[in-house]
Amino acid sequence: MALFLIAQIAGRTVAIESSQVESVVDIGTVIPVPRAERQVCGLAALRSRVVTVIDTRAALGLEPAEVDAGRAIITIVDGHHYAILVDALDDVAPFDLAPLSAGILLDKGWLTVGRGIVERDGEPILAIELVGLIPGGIAQAA
Repeated sequence: MALFLIAQIAGRTVAIESSQVESVVDIGTVIPVPRAERQVCGLAALRSRVVTVIDTRAALGLEPAEVDAGRAIITIVDGHHYAILVDALDDVAPFDLAPLSAGILLDKGWLTVGRGIVERDGEPILAIELVGLIPGGIAQAA
């Protein structure tokens, strides 16, 4: 059993293992980065450090949100801090991670980031790997 953060991304409830989460923050001003990949919103200052802000919807191949997300999960990949934008944060709770079964259909980028299923009150929740949302992250995870 592991501890998971439950969040909302693009209208979907997801579970993120706590080992991937450094902190949860409100994101302020984001400075765009010229020629950055589509999923990079820009850079933001956070506690005396600069973080790369990732547009989760763009990383998943989805349309941008109507309203800018203000909450983010801070994760560290190869020593770099990333702010992964989320629509909402729900809960932190322990769950058993089960593998993705053959009957589960994931579309767009969900297939890339999905790593298993946790069950909360009889409802399956997709567990995701944050590194898959970061440019070059799939290669880093392999």
